[in-house]
Amino acid sequence: MENGAAQPVIVAIDGPSGTGKSSTSKAVAAQLGLSYLDTGAQYRAITWWMVTNGIDIEDPTAIAAVAGKPEILSGTDPAAPTITVDGVDVAGPIRTQEVTAKVSAVSAVPEVRARITELQRSLATATEKGIVVEGRDIGTTVLPDADLKVFLTGSAEARAARRSGELKGADVQSTREALIKRDAADSSRKTSPLAKADDAVEVDTTELTLDQVIECVVTLVEEKRAAK
Repeated sequence: MENGAAQPVIVAIDGPSGTGKSSTSKAVAAQLGLSYLDTGAQYRAITWWMVTNGIDIEDPTAIAAVAGKPEILSGTDPAAPTITVDGVDVAGPIRTQEVTAKVSAVSAVPEVRARITELQRSLATATEKGIVVEGRDIGTTVLPDADLKVFLTGSAEARAARRSGELKGADVQSTREALIKRDAADSSRKTSPLAKADDAVEVDTTELTLDQVIECVVTLVEEKRAAK
């Protein structure tokens, strides 16, 4: 790195589904020349592997026993993030309704969280230029020493509308119910629940456009970088 180059900055972006977390994180990373990691995709990937291999999702012991088996690789280029399991590209399959319905149960198993958290930490510490890491427990558990922690929130209605727009033609009411159910599952799990870190900056996305959310987070990162 040349003298005077920006210090690497580690940014944690947490929050529930439908707050524009992925779009915001990717755009912020791209604008600032940082790496990007979608931790939710890693939990989806291990869930996809469990489903594909016939593991009983209702049995935490069965899940724990094989949590170390799949090899999960995440590409951290914000313009084209990739994810493979045992060499198979799973970017599409992990977004199916079946995986979405089961990811909270798999994610709640402590052995799964320990395995994925270790993966996330090694990716974050290996980055030379800095990274934006998005998820649900990044600021509290995965990277408690992150330079900047952002917690995106939003009303259930606004999040459902955004989410059903993404899910092309999904019914807003059923999407809202699914979001509330997932929030409850993720917030109440014993291991690393969805929670706002004490030192996180909360950004309510309810009344904001995606561009405004991105602009807000970019400003926060730039301020933090200037202060380093």
